[in-house]
Amino acid sequence: MTDDELIWRIAGGSGDGIDSTSQNFAKALMRAGLHVFTHRHYPSRIRGGHTYVEIRAADHEVKSRGDNYNFLLALGDSFARNPQEEAYYGNEEIKPLSENLDELREGGVIIYDSGLLDTDDIPDFDERVEENNWHVFDLDLRGLAKEHGREVMRNTAGVGATCAIIDLDLEIVEELMSEAMPEKILEPNLEILRESYEDVKENYDTDVGVTVPESEHDEEQILISGSHGIAYGAIDEGCRFISGYPMTPWTDVFTIMTQHLPDLGGISEQVEDEIAAASLAIGASHAGAKAMSGSSGGGFALMSEPLGLAEITETPIVLVESMRAGPSTGMPTKPEQGDLEHVLYTSQGDSNRVVFAPGDARESYIQTRKAFELAYNYQIPSIILYDQKLSGGHETVTESTFDREPNPDIGEVVTEEDIEQGERLAGRFKRYRYDGEDGVSPRSLPGQKGGNFLASGNEHNEAGHISEDPDNRVTQMDRRMEKLDAIRDELDAMDESHQTVYGDEDADYAILNFGSTKGAVEEAVDMLNEDGHSVKAMNVSDMVPFPKNEVNSFLEGVDEALVVEMNATAQFRRHIQAATGKHGDKLFSLLKYDGNPFEPTDVVDGFEARLDGSAEPAHNTRIESATGD
Repeated sequence: MTDDELIWRIAGGSGDGIDSTSQNFAKALMRAGLHVFTHRHYPSRIRGGHTYVEIRAADHEVKSRGDNYNFLLALGDSFARNPQEEAYYGNEEIKPLSENLDELREGGVIIYDSGLLDTDDIPDFDERVEENNWHVFDLDLRGLAKEHGREVMRNTAGVGATCAIIDLDLEIVEELMSEAMPEKILEPNLEILRESYEDVKENYDTDVGVTVPESEHDEEQILISGSHGIAYGAIDEGCRFISGYPMTPWTDVFTIMTQHLPDLGGISEQVEDEIAAASLAIGASHAGAKAMSGSSGGGFALMSEPLGLAEITETPIVLVESMRAGPSTGMPTKPEQGDLEHVLYTSQGDSNRVVFAPGDARESYIQTRKAFELAYNYQIPSIILYDQKLSGGHETVTESTFDREPNPDIGEVVTEEDIEQGERLAGRFKRYRYDGEDGVSPRSLPGQKGGNFLASGNEHNEAGHISEDPDNRVTQMDRRMEKLDAIRDELDAMDESHQTVYGDEDADYAILNFGSTKGAVEEAVDMLNEDGHSVKAMNVSDMVPFPKNEVNSFLEGVDEALVVEMNATAQFRRHIQAATGKHGDKLFSLLKYDGNPFEPTDVVDGFEARLDGSAEPAHNTRIESATGD
């Protein structure tokens, strides 16, 4: 991370409009020519409770949240349960200011709403300001908002003050507001924005050393989250049916799909629970639609039985699993990567599925499209595994990423002529033929003349009739498992691997990770190599079928490899060892599971602590050896 960037944090209470305000400001920074990455932190409460969004903006690509931040806009929590310090949750009103000071960089900027917040409630505030050389702007944002209309407009006043301090042209923000706001509230918001901007410019010293760099994009950019990437990938791959039940953080994908599908002739169904959601999507796919469903944590656990049904009936389906901190309800709005083994092994018997874990918004789009393609070509469930960090965080992605042909194809389906000429068993179509190429049997759809068959959750013969014959069981199981070998061959032959290797391929040390830790690890690799280390990284997306050859090749010649993941039980490291059958002597885990994602310096500290042996890793991270596993 460099000094020529803005890392702006807006903090308030849930329900104070923090998310919508930050999204608009992030778009403004993108339109100003900057690369943007956002991080969202919020409690599991509908209203009230300290929440913030962090926006990192620079003239170079940014892949992760930064190490600490340099600008705080503290609005206070207007929905605080109890503003008394002795209350169970403490003085919630002041928390958007008091709880954000530890990570504010030396020389940073603080704007706080003195209409709601009183720094006398923070006993050591003045001392800390002096010690850290913070630049404090005491502004009555609440009062200004009330003068022009509603209190919630204090967010706009805070953005106006921010623009004055960082010297950002107001026209960009005004244009965004004009696009997003209805006319009746647009004018008072524009008045507040300009008045706040002019007040700070005229009455305060804004030469504080924190500005936005000037930049211009080489390619057209859009600002999206991993949830957008998954939804847009599904739509472009021809998905026209989704069923689900809301559950944080999967709800974002469900909501985006629900907004768009009706305009595309598609259907979105919110049902009574996750069992019904997955079953409904399987039924839609059986009927010939491209379908998906999904959930998070406990909701996905309810999908275990329908998932097994899709596997044994060979019904193509795409499911989404958005991880959060467990077990059980755990911390429902905090990121973690503790559901990997759950997704790999849930359901009955030997699993037969594809699992991808994209590392950023771009990969979310590309790998979702591939998940649909494989599901429908090989008649197998595909699962997209991601987490709360990737779900809600936004980042700039080149528009050309989405310049790909749509694909409505549902895989090979036999014609009625094929059915008429084909063999039948006991009057039924041989849906589960033994001799399908790459394990894929011919598929008919309901309504085709002569194409009727039984789709049973029991083991079955070629026509779907229940069978417990040992030879039939082995033949059918082997045929279904054969698909994974064919899928691995197809993935290996692609022009662009899903595994991203970063750094010098001849490096002495390696870092392995999966999913949303990708950006933080890559920035850590840059920092480590600048400090004289020799490090490379691989972000693995293909969980099943596992890219054994790629991982083995990557680890050849390195002295040690650090496996970075957000859980307490080293699930990804164990998966590597199980899939490759080796490397236990050189793998060490860096684990974090406190509800916060990795920052680049967490990875740097963990790597150096492992090398040094005596040094301590970053706070709330743990190093663990694979020896003896």
